[in-house]
Amino acid sequence: MTQSGTHIGQVATIVVPVTDQGAALAFYVEILGMQKVNDFTYPTGERWLEVSPGKGSSNLCLVTSRPERPAGVETGVVLSSADVLADLAALRAQGVAVDEQPLPEGNVVWWSGAPLAGVPTQFRLRDPDGNSFLIVAAP
Repeated sequence: MTQSGTHIGQVATIVVPVTDQGAALAFYVEILGMQKVNDFTYPTGERWLEVSPGKGSSNLCLVTSRPERPAGVETGVVLSSADVLADLAALRAQGVAVDEQPLPEGNVVWWSGAPLAGVPTQFRLRDPDGNSFLIVAAP
């Protein structure tokens, strides 16, 4: 139990709305190299489909979009990479929507207006539905 009295231990799954779960599964597994870890259908007919970038990581749940949960969002999800520049080039070569160049390194101004020092190499990618992810150099 945590000091606050809860039993919450980690972020398990992050929901990512997609328009076509089959196409999304192919993208996340075949293009991004993730693994399918859960795939079942609730009695209501809704499919729960999770992928993971690796053991010990939070999963991404690729759920069917709907009006109150549209696809094409800035997910706020940051994925780490052992070689950001190689991944940027490989994804671009496969036709994935990625930034033209890595985002600026070093001292950049964060949304709060305060400068951040030591910003790692990073770029954005968008899945086929336009959901955006930040790929950042692993520490």
